[in-house]
Amino acid sequence: MQNEYMIYKLSETVKTTSRFEKELFTKFNVKRGLRNEDHTGVLVGLSRIGDVVGYEKDEAGKLKAIPGKLFYRGIDVEDLAHGVQKEGRPGFEEVCFLLLSGYQPDPEELGIFCNILNQAMPLEPKAKMSILELEGQNIMNILARSVLEMYTYDPDPDTITRENLIRQSIDLIAKFPTIIAYAYNILRHSQFGRSLHIRHPNENMSIAENFLFMMKGKNNYTDLDVKILDLMLILHAEHGGGNNSTFTVRVTSSAETDTYSAIAAGIGSLKGPLHGGANLQVSAMMEHLKEAISDWTSEKEIDAYLKKMLNKEAYNKTGLIYGIGHAVYTVSDPRAVLLKEMARDLAKEKGLENVYNFMELIEERSVNAFMNFKGTNIGKQVCANVDFYSGFVYEAIGLPKEVYTPLFAMSRIVGWAAHRIEELNFPGKRIIRPAYKNVGEHKPFIPLHER
Repeated sequence: MQNEYMIYKLSETVKTTSRFEKELFTKFNVKRGLRNEDHTGVLVGLSRIGDVVGYEKDEAGKLKAIPGKLFYRGIDVEDLAHGVQKEGRPGFEEVCFLLLSGYQPDPEELGIFCNILNQAMPLEPKAKMSILELEGQNIMNILARSVLEMYTYDPDPDTITRENLIRQSIDLIAKFPTIIAYAYNILRHSQFGRSLHIRHPNENMSIAENFLFMMKGKNNYTDLDVKILDLMLILHAEHGGGNNSTFTVRVTSSAETDTYSAIAAGIGSLKGPLHGGANLQVSAMMEHLKEAISDWTSEKEIDAYLKKMLNKEAYNKTGLIYGIGHAVYTVSDPRAVLLKEMARDLAKEKGLENVYNFMELIEERSVNAFMNFKGTNIGKQVCANVDFYSGFVYEAIGLPKEVYTPLFAMSRIVGWAAHRIEELNFPGKRIIRPAYKNVGEHKPFIPLHER
């Protein structure tokens, strides 16, 4: 009882000491969440890796909503995705090369790079045993532990030369799919009582196909499954240096810690439901809406229910419609646009056209409902983000919810690695150290016997 009371008392104290009036942020010009008053991000660094564009500013400095654009090393991700699709080949490996190096590889370079990735996919025997022994209910934690353990297998873990960082980055990119697939199969066996399958990666497959093979086995996925997973990996590989997990990697890297510690920190950030776990929230919401709305084609019924959600009267009563809105994108999220193109074909292949049409209508009515609810003073438009459709895609190709966020990490490791290399190699670099304004009172020390 004493322990429980002490924990309760400390928590009550924290509730009081951690409360700050909103006026204090304005008074001291503190940028909450590193956001400006117009909700744009505070500039904290320079980068040549990714560029996220969702608005313009007019001459008066006001935001103007525009269709979203995402650039990898200056190349529009839409052109990248459509380019590799037109050529009928996987594109994630090329995106890895582009983001790490800064240029598009020629055929010979891409072939060599793919071979290096394939050769690095198998795990160390001790790492395999470690995953078998480290049973857990959350694969993100297993992934983080496995990454930290990779430090012990690295013959040169602490050196931060460009060559060593590139070597470590390629190794991490290659091993993430294997770690995640193995961790899920262990989870499936230990938690759900299913047969244990450990499949070795195939050197003749792309990363996307290798992952499906290790998860599901041969002949249990289609060509379209591979193509759309490859697209998902392309779309999630990078999103600028300001997203929470990438900024986490840059902050820890600026201290010149080892690669594995920095990447593990990024995994911890991405695990958060406000970041990498968003697609799970969309999936849960959609399952609820399928039950709550009787006529999936009725705009009137959908509008009425969405209004209840926004008024905190329905679903989880948070007032949120998950998958709608983004910190940067306004008119459209280019990743969601690209994903919808192929998701429509996937729905036809899997016999899920009614579900897809329902989601598309929910997207349309959610944007309208949100704008009507907030009024015209919101300052920007809202759109569906990539998380709105990603859960549907993963479920349609037969991937379990336990790997949704790990799949995000499997892709974003590329951006993390590129930003770490950039953070450690530009001239005049400094350890990142923002400031916090202390608004507490100064107090005298009271001797213990007088308290």
